[in-house]
This record gives sequence, structure tokens and C-alpha cells, in this order.
Amino acid sequence: MKNTLLSFMLIISLGAGLFAADLSKEMLKQNKQVIKAAVAAISKKLPQKVDKYTQFTAISSKGLTLFYTFEINTGAKSDEAVKSEDRRRMSKYVTQGICQSSKYFLDSNINISYIYISAKTKAKLFQFNVTKSDCKK
Repeated sequence: MKNTLLSFMLIISLGAGLFAADLSKEMLKQNKQVIKAAVAAISKKLPQKVDKYTQFTAISSKGLTLFYTFEINTGAKSDEAVKSEDRRRMSKYVTQGICQSSKYFLDSNINISYIYISAKTKAKLFQFNVTKSDCKK
């Protein structure tokens, strides 16, 4: 009787593990579909002015990450000056903004990456990668 009960519990545990694995695969598939739909919908509305210095120019994805690309009009500032003077200040605000505006994606384990490039030189200035765990800090 004891062996039968242990065997039964083992079968249930294995079945639950397989069910969880199937569920995880289904969620991954669903998240990829959500990402694909988001990229298609948002792309139709680009480019989009964010503020007097920033324009949202592109969105793409890779795996479970959405990549938003912004161009910054740096005015007379050089790319190096923007990188050294503005990165730290922007990091905090960009992360807070992503945590609020992209909560649905982050809660679904879809990561967000904001890429900023110079409107003048098209050089990459900085990139901020945000995951769900970054919003708990």
C-alpha cells in the first residue's frame, strides 16, 4: 500500500512538472505573439515626437526584448559630452518611465530596451535595458 501511494504521488508530481513545462512553452509562444503585434502596431505610428529634443523613430524585437530607438537632437553638444553628462541623469528617469508605461510587458517577462542615438551623427549615445526586477528597486 505504501509503495502504491508513493508511486501514485510520483506520477502526479511528474505530470505536474510536464504540465508546468507545457504551460511555460505556451506562455513563451504567447509572449512572442504579443511582441510581434506590438511592433507591428507601434511601427505604423512612427516617427513620433516625444519632446523638443527627442523623437521615437523605430521599434524592433529580438527574443523576449522590445527595442525602442530614439533620436536626440543634442544641439551644440558633442556626442561625447552627451554620453558623459546625460547618461546617469537619464538612466533613473528612463527606468522609472519604462516601469510605469510598460508594466504589462514587464509583468509578462518581456524586457524593454531604450536605445538613444544622435540625430546629428546617428551614433549610439546610450542604451537602457530594463527588466521586471529593475522596477522593484
